[in-house]
Amino acid sequence: MLPPSAQVLSSNSSCDRGNASEPRLTIAFGSGYLLMLNFTRNATRYRVQNMRFAYNLSDTQYFNNASAKGIHSVDFTADIKADINKTFRCLSAIRVHNDNVTITLLDATIQAYLSNNNFSKEETRCTQDGPSPTTVPPSPSPPLVPTNPTVTKYNVTGENGTCLLASMALQLNITYLKKDNMTVTRAFNVSPNDTYSGSCGPQVVTLKVESKNSVLELMFKMNTSSSQFFLHDVELNMTLPDAKDPTLMASNHSLRALQATVGNSYKCNTEEHIHISNNFSLNIFRIQVQAFKVESDRFGSVEECVQDGNNMLIPIAVGGALAGLVLIVLIAYLIGRKRSHAGYQTI
Repeated sequence: MLPPSAQVLSSNSSCDRGNASEPRLTIAFGSGYLLMLNFTRNATRYRVQNMRFAYNLSDTQYFNNASAKGIHSVDFTADIKADINKTFRCLSAIRVHNDNVTITLLDATIQAYLSNNNFSKEETRCTQDGPSPTTVPPSPSPPLVPTNPTVTKYNVTGENGTCLLASMALQLNITYLKKDNMTVTRAFNVSPNDTYSGSCGPQVVTLKVESKNSVLELMFKMNTSSSQFFLHDVELNMTLPDAKDPTLMASNHSLRALQATVGNSYKCNTEEHIHISNNFSLNIFRIQVQAFKVESDRFGSVEECVQDGNNMLIPIAVGGALAGLVLIVLIAYLIGRKRSHAGYQTI
């Protein structure tokens, strides 16, 4: 969580001064950590153009025994936008993901290009919250946030046997312009009934999932020097019947996600969000995947994601606290018992 000591870094934050510069909010905390939001606008709306997070791998409090050191930064594209002179409001969680870094914004209230020093009473709600109570949809449409997708098992086999084994639930998070010029963000679940295929290569393993309206391709690569596999490429071709431009094509060929040692499997029960492009992110639930070296069609040793490790900190801390409390009570009891016998001798 962002610590209470976090503060606005005035030297790197600015306001719009007669269009000379765009507003920027920079929040600093800890030893070299920065969260930066850059805003831009057009005639009717403003939005977060870019979000950047800088973190310090030399900080042993969070990155003990890290192989790399120094300040690293990651850029994100976030779906944060509102009408001019209105406050952006989102009660739901907004998650952005890139390069193994996930940022979650909760209960957010943001406004840029203010006409005065106070939030506007009028609000633009985020798509995650759904339509406001006063909004009446013109026609039935798919839910903005459907139920979580169903876990599907995938097995890609080549001449030398299985090269990809995966168990995961996939969801496509798409932002697009409708025919009525409204921008919407919708989630589409990948169904277990969708057909899939793939290919095996010495350096690239491919999984292709096809449905009636979409073709999703995931490409895993291997780093021979470190003997690790990872998701490197994602491509999506999709047809959106209610979109102004019904054909959507999005891709990212510079990912490094779902990483594990060759011969082991990557596992994560926590929901992961992989940013692909400005209008497409891939949500992955309850994943276990292994690429290139798969023996007897079974997963190898598990390498858990960092998020699952963090989820274990709370029960470990509670268990440690209870154990400490029991120890204190036991010591107090023994001391009290010893004192109660003071002054008496055995006859």
